[in-house]
Amino acid sequence: MQQPIRNLPMIAAMGWRLSAFGDEVAAGPAEQATALRDLGIRHVEVRSAWSVNVVDLGSERLDRLARELAAAGIGVSAIASPVGKSELGADFEAETARLEAALDAAERLGSQLVRVFSFYVHGRHDSTRDEVLRRLDRLTGRAEARGATLVHENESFIYGDTPERCLELVEAIGSPAFKIAFDPANFVQVGAAPFTRAWPLLARHVVHFHVKDAVAIPDEATPEALMASVRPAGEGQGQLRELLGELETTRYSGFLTLEPHLQARLPDLDGAARLRVAAAALQGLLVPS
Repeated sequence: MQQPIRNLPMIAAMGWRLSAFGDEVAAGPAEQATALRDLGIRHVEVRSAWSVNVVDLGSERLDRLARELAAAGIGVSAIASPVGKSELGADFEAETARLEAALDAAERLGSQLVRVFSFYVHGRHDSTRDEVLRRLDRLTGRAEARGATLVHENESFIYGDTPERCLELVEAIGSPAFKIAFDPANFVQVGAAPFTRAWPLLARHVVHFHVKDAVAIPDEATPEALMASVRPAGEGQGQLRELLGELETTRYSGFLTLEPHLQARLPDLDGAARLRVAAAALQGLLVPS
């Protein structure tokens, strides 16, 4: 077994709450938990388990997942659902069913946060605004009724891709059950500087933070190019050092969730090794040598 990265427990002791996307390490929750614990990480962001998306697990597998994580001493930072990561013209009732499944998972796994997106609109922001808001408002109402909070992740090609449109969504919906999951790499990929442009607009709405970096790409980039642009924290244009400094100054109390996405960058490493690379990069920013 590889030795733990020495300073990650120190990072936790400094007050940072650490998590990671376990399914980037392995399909099985037991293997995910082992890799996280080896790094001193005690929470997981649940996107899938046993290669099954979290919204498709069903009650029996959710119960099994809850038991395995509890036995390993791993909590759940958020449910990384795919809700809203779909075409705006797709069946909305199917999307609401996916949200209900994500809310079921949040309740069973002991997390209040459910990650969502704002639908693929492919640059047609003006003509789709009203429908996007109608859908998100309905989804937020369901989350609020069940005591959960939706955290919107900025991403390419969806309505809430830029900082300005993310702010528009939060202010238009106007609910404490709809907040921001801030992803610096994704802002870089749409040409928005994360610290100097996005953070001043969104800081007061951020309750969740994904740790990954990226370098700028052409506007017409493919999904493959988006993945290839991702870098460990501090190695791209995501202004992670400045952002983390601001989080410390403002006493941010949410999670820092490692989302390595380094398959294209480091294809010869396995998932656990890529997570170690991502963790070491974060360590270098938070605990300078």
